[in-house]
Amino acid sequence: MAVLIAAGVMSGCDPAEPAASSPPAMQSASTSSPTAALDTSAQARQVRIVFLGDSLTAGYGLETSQAFPAILEAKLKAANLPVTIVNAGVSGDTTAGGLRRLDWLLKQSPDIVVVGLGGNDGLRGLDLKDSENNLRQIIQKCKAANARVLLLGMLIPPNYGPQYTAEFRELYPKLAKELDVALLPFLLQGVGGDPDLNLPDGIHPNAQGHQIVADHVLPVLEPVVQAMLGKE
Repeated sequence: MAVLIAAGVMSGCDPAEPAASSPPAMQSASTSSPTAALDTSAQARQVRIVFLGDSLTAGYGLETSQAFPAILEAKLKAANLPVTIVNAGVSGDTTAGGLRRLDWLLKQSPDIVVVGLGGNDGLRGLDLKDSENNLRQIIQKCKAANARVLLLGMLIPPNYGPQYTAEFRELYPKLAKELDVALLPFLLQGVGGDPDLNLPDGIHPNAQGHQIVADHVLPVLEPVVQAMLGKE
């Protein structure tokens, strides 16, 4: 039982992947209004950051304003960085699902794409060659669209054996090095497995957990924003 719970905690997974034919409305990380997210005319000089992820990014079980992308938006603005963060997380999404909806998301001309996918692939025991190829294409498409990329790494328990677990662990640093993108090795560092920081399902971070996740992501994301603004 403990291993099964850990699998959910480390991957942040939901049972079903969304249909590729219906891409979700992009939402501002701090509001549930798609209109506010799509209207960029008043924010033309701001750095637009899209979070492409699964239930962890979406803030499963919480208000969108409580999810870590919204918290990051507030922290970056408090640091006088002109950003608009869009939460494009979809519960249950895999790397294949993210790749399928990426072209639609790139039409919004993001300056930075934060990629938080792969946990569901690992929990389902999907072929990691496919996962790697999907993530590689996501990163390459983002860079071709002149968007900087931050890759959020995940870990999985050894349910599928030590070789699969090790290959999954090595997937994110391998791609980050190969494609020269910023990397956070493990998104749920300090949160996964802690009952005080997760919802009763033992899988998804609660509001306090998302605060810690945001604190963990901020030191990696902020330099990417600074680079985009030419303030390095």
